[in-house]
Amino acid sequence: MSKITSIFWHILSRFKYHLVIIAGLAIVGFIDDESVLKRIEYEYQIEDLQKEIAKYKHRYEMDSKRLKELNRNPDAIAKIARERYFMKADDEDIFVLSDDKKTNSTGKPYETTE
Repeated sequence: MSKITSIFWHILSRFKYHLVIIAGLAIVGFIDDESVLKRIEYEYQIEDLQKEIAKYKHRYEMDSKRLKELNRNPDAIAKIARERYFMKADDEDIFVLSDDKKTNSTGKPYETTE
């Protein structure tokens, strides 16, 4: 047993600086809360959040334009009501087109023969 411990102490005394440097790099690079991996992860989160901010800024600008248009032009209210809520005037008809396939009572789509 003394031979094993003497070898261990010899290796430890010979490579002590190398072991300390490796342990320090492991702590800084992987283990610590301020590690390099966490920093890279935070950079990706920041990038995603900046994209989201840009998206919401664009949406805010579009909504602001639409609100200004609604305040200036009363016909814009009718346009929005027709586009979004399918409202109609008294003298017009609205047709809603759908790509949904009709199904029979068994849940299978109808077969058409041409």
